[in-house]
Amino acid sequence: MQTIGICRFSYPGDGGFQVEHYTLQDRMDYLYAPARMAERFATFETMMLPPLRAQTDDDFTLLIVIGDSLPAQYRDRLEAAIENMPQAVIRAYPPGPHRKVMQNAINDIRRFDGDACLQFRMDDDDAVARTYIKRLRETALDVLPLAAKHRHIAIDFNQGFIARPTATGLEVAPTNAPYTTAALALMFKPDLRLSVMNFAHMKVGQKMPTVTFAGEDMLIRGHNDFNDSRQKPGVRTPKLTPLDAAGKAHFKATYNIDVDAVAAAFSALTA
Repeated sequence: MQTIGICRFSYPGDGGFQVEHYTLQDRMDYLYAPARMAERFATFETMMLPPLRAQTDDDFTLLIVIGDSLPAQYRDRLEAAIENMPQAVIRAYPPGPHRKVMQNAINDIRRFDGDACLQFRMDDDDAVARTYIKRLRETALDVLPLAAKHRHIAIDFNQGFIARPTATGLEVAPTNAPYTTAALALMFKPDLRLSVMNFAHMKVGQKMPTVTFAGEDMLIRGHNDFNDSRQKPGVRTPKLTPLDAAGKAHFKATYNIDVDAVAAAFSALTA
């Protein structure tokens, strides 16, 4: 069963942002600002990629969508970051309607082989547990009878952490909010050309049957000053506390995230 994860790496699309920009150039100036890009790479390299590299089931595709306007130095660093990771592919697109571009990007790599397709989405500061692909595929097989009766269903692993990276490591808070990326996947019937990006993740329960699993840490939702959802006034800030030694060990075992490497990367940003 083909499994595809998609990450929009600073793609300057039309839509897809809660904060509006007056012009496309304004949006690209915001997205490609050196301070923002430095932080995005820090989280991408130390939080998102390590657990994907360590998946206990490595049969998946990580689709990284960028704009064809991404400056060369950032494209080069992105390619270096996924070197020796055969699951990762980069696809560049010109600016266009956000949902449509993402749908086309996913469908361009779908096999449409007569089997259902599993799709999940990640921001570049999110993470999933090392066992995520394995558990997702196991669960998909369990719910095949349900999936056969519907065009799409959601498989939701809702337990994990909100995490803010800092120069001293990670500050975290537990979470079990439903339909949280990145451990939320949609399962599509074999011939359906819709994608995970056609649905607002918090509203999937209004659009399709959902199956939710708790009780095991499966996700990390990144929290930082460049989160699109945090750019508007009145956004609530979760109470975050630094990871202690036991927490660091848990993050390494569960997510393959080295908290000291996170600290080093963010220390370099502030230096």
